[in-house]
Amino acid sequence: MAGHSKWANIKHRKGAQDAKRAKMFTRITKEIQVAVKEGGPDPESNPRLRLAIQNARSVNMPKDNINRAISKASEAGGDSYQEITFEGYGPGGIAVFLECMTDNNNRTVGAVRSIFNKRGGSMGTNGSLSFLFERKGVFQIVKTNEMDLETLELELIDAGAQEIEMEEELIIVTTEMADFGAVQKKLDELGVKVENASLQRIPNTYKEVDVETAKKFLRMIDEFEENDDVQNVYHNLEMTDELAKAIESE
Repeated sequence: MAGHSKWANIKHRKGAQDAKRAKMFTRITKEIQVAVKEGGPDPESNPRLRLAIQNARSVNMPKDNINRAISKASEAGGDSYQEITFEGYGPGGIAVFLECMTDNNNRTVGAVRSIFNKRGGSMGTNGSLSFLFERKGVFQIVKTNEMDLETLELELIDAGAQEIEMEEELIIVTTEMADFGAVQKKLDELGVKVENASLQRIPNTYKEVDVETAKKFLRMIDEFEENDDVQNVYHNLEMTDELAKAIESE
């Protein structure tokens, strides 16, 4: 999982420099609205909504925006988003898994297919790549000087953490999907501020390619992430030290 945590750290640093707040807010707003439609407007009884609100606060989304998203989803006849996924390959045969929320299926399918084709990739059939990814809970915690890291690690392992990676700026905690809620509850009890918590699709294997091919692939990933219908992008590109240096020098 080393490649996974390197990606988290690089994204964290890059995000701090050039966070695209509007797109981030749009995605979180959709997640809030879908959560409300699915389980109601009360975060106490709706775990998905509670998680969406927590992630909204972690990126400093204004409280008014959060409340407006909840109210809008509670209204009859409000926006109705459908969750759909796409799978395919990018340059170098790197696997890609997309999670989308859309109010226009045809628009989203067309846009995703266009990006795959334009960037030298190919869109596959649903389910064709599912075996390459496993759903796990992932928590990103920003390190602070006040933390007793050894005690925190023991508490989280006891709660069900599968893996804890101490990076330079972040602590990445990975859990089995079934243990996600227990670890989230433990972090709440400990008063640990979570920057982001989500169920992610973690690759079972990673694919290493040369830096130029990796850069072509990452341009495709950037284009996917810029599309408002795309919520999450997962892939199995191996983050080598050489590639990490090339990205950070840009």
